[in-house]
Amino acid sequence: MIRKTAFALLVFITSQISQAQYQYPSTPEHPVVDNYYGTKITDSYRWLEDMKKPEVQKWFKDQSDFTNSVIKKISGRDALFNRMKEISALAGDDYTYVKQLGDNYYYTKKKKGESIDKLYIHKGLNGTEVLLLDPNTYKKDATITSFNISPDQKKLAVTLSQDGAEVCDLRIMDIESKTFLPDNLNPVWSEFSFEFTPDSKAITYTKMSTNDNKSDDFLKHMKSLLHVIGTNPETDKILASKENNPNLNLLAEQFPDVKFSDNYSYIILEIGSTKSEILAFYAPYSELNNPKINWKPLIKYDDEIISYEIIGDQFFFVSHKNAPNYKIGLTDIKNPNIDNAKIIIPESNKVLRRILKSKNFIYYSLTDGIVIDRYQINPKTLESKEIPLPKGSSGAYALNSRENDNLLFFYNGWIAPSTTYSFNGSTGHLEKSKQFIASGNYPDFSKQYSVKEVEIASHDGVMVPLSIIYPKNIKMDGSTPCYISGYGAYGSSRTPYYIGDDLMALLEQNTVIAFAHVRGGGEKGANWHKGGQKATKPNTWKDFIACSEYLIKEKYTSADKLIGNGASMGGVLIGRAITERPDLFKAAIIEVGCTNTLRMETTPNGPNQIPEIGSLKNEEDFKNILEMDSQSKVKKGQKYPAVMVHTGINDARVASWEPGKFAAVLQNYNSSDRPILLHVNYANGHFSNDLDVTYNDSADMFAFALWQVGNSKFQMAK
Repeated sequence: MIRKTAFALLVFITSQISQAQYQYPSTPEHPVVDNYYGTKITDSYRWLEDMKKPEVQKWFKDQSDFTNSVIKKISGRDALFNRMKEISALAGDDYTYVKQLGDNYYYTKKKKGESIDKLYIHKGLNGTEVLLLDPNTYKKDATITSFNISPDQKKLAVTLSQDGAEVCDLRIMDIESKTFLPDNLNPVWSEFSFEFTPDSKAITYTKMSTNDNKSDDFLKHMKSLLHVIGTNPETDKILASKENNPNLNLLAEQFPDVKFSDNYSYIILEIGSTKSEILAFYAPYSELNNPKINWKPLIKYDDEIISYEIIGDQFFFVSHKNAPNYKIGLTDIKNPNIDNAKIIIPESNKVLRRILKSKNFIYYSLTDGIVIDRYQINPKTLESKEIPLPKGSSGAYALNSRENDNLLFFYNGWIAPSTTYSFNGSTGHLEKSKQFIASGNYPDFSKQYSVKEVEIASHDGVMVPLSIIYPKNIKMDGSTPCYISGYGAYGSSRTPYYIGDDLMALLEQNTVIAFAHVRGGGEKGANWHKGGQKATKPNTWKDFIACSEYLIKEKYTSADKLIGNGASMGGVLIGRAITERPDLFKAAIIEVGCTNTLRMETTPNGPNQIPEIGSLKNEEDFKNILEMDSQSKVKKGQKYPAVMVHTGINDARVASWEPGKFAAVLQNYNSSDRPILLHVNYANGHFSNDLDVTYNDSADMFAFALWQVGNSKFQMAK
């Protein structure tokens, strides 16, 4: 009895010593009790939500300093960052986006060895390249998020952000002199469109109500405006807004976004949200001259349309109404009748998603989740034919859908950097691109690594796709570390695409990389999305758990070597996976993750998430949201994996306090000797367009995970 007691005391003392090595910054608990429809939830970390308070700012800074002090002791971290840069340099110059106007080509490019995109013009295919804009000459740590060229090619419109913040300045440059005009349109969101009028004298854009991402009005009450270049932005004409157009019944959190049809016959007003389905209105272009535009309904949510294109008066659309794998319909925009539209591409056993257009043709794709086949539709005959691209995964965009039929296709694979193909829709000529392609030379990664696509049975027997990338020489005995990532939201699909230089550097550390294509995504059509949304959201993390168990069962890895990952809305996936099955993972990386869904609706971006997760104003939705909430599932005294929670302090999508609170409760409640770290980047938001910022974050997170799974190159320096 004495010996057992002594042994128990020794275990207790050892445990205390192990935990003592992580002297986290103190996080006091100040309980706040909320009563949701009779269910009481205690939140002891509500005080961290006020990011303007000095004590909260100090807490984040202390957490950041503590994490950095740990990370800098991990041997191999700097070498990992340098390897990411080396692999990136293999690509040579990296072209991001190319637009063609006449014989001129405008594009953003990241030159070999540089970390940010700059904007160039190439005068003719064989002409001279000229630098138009280096964003760092505009502001320190600025990056280009989008650009457009006026029809007369005399002006350039460009959005520029700073330190990863997605709130931008929209500036207009005189191309000949390379100087900015006085016009400064702000604040605007990085993803919103802006477009010149055909006479090049004005530009449409969507203006935010504030640039303060802590304000309740952030991402609310936006206005679509018309700015006449050279005039005071305060006099810009309102094209659409909640206040100006009450008949449209817009919600405060919806985004009005105006664009023109390619022949400038129509103005299209899209109402943006997180819904996959589109809500849109339209008007003749002549209405732009009226004091107020008379918007007519074009697409209703009930039409279940996710993509559309217009050629002349032909309105082509993709819908999943009574067609979970999607179909293409056609109606006349002069008198649109979606319900009685002609179905020109019916639903099949493959998934049909987004369509795009060139000047004279429509293009669509069919996929089984891995292989994507591309097709061209002739709008005059409505005949469809396959484009003879290599079998595999591909992306595409048109160089100028107003002027020509030139497209770029990108052939992709998990370990195959993109191969670019040029395609002329009019002639059918397809060839490997000679211009605007990476000038470097990646090695043939397939000689060292294998890719396996499988489907595994989830908790309810539904088969879930799982992509596995692994070194060919691994021992299938469970001794290899494995990094498994998932998302599962908004109907977004992760089809094969080069994993990136940072994950390639992780793969080189004798690590398996796996992608779980869980419900909530769109890999298997609209029903796959609905199968991981609101009440069915638990399928998202349960699918992820099932995929993780498969990797262990098949000896790719073991629970002692498994690293789980999720980002943004994927924070629900990884947060609930480690709270439901803490025994399954050795480490977890949660990037800018949604881990406190009970409080998301109070954030500026929260109301936008209601279509995906529901609203606390609805009792049934509350039950679903509570089930998604990772913070409330953390149990005091439970042994949790090592966790790195990452946030960008300028994040406008997921408020920094949300991942911050999750790190706090894990630090206070975890009884294992594994570290819980909050990684705060003060030069970042939800993501960054600066490669150095991205790779530094990745190096920190991957070095932490490799340390925890026992990679000998990533241990604490003595």
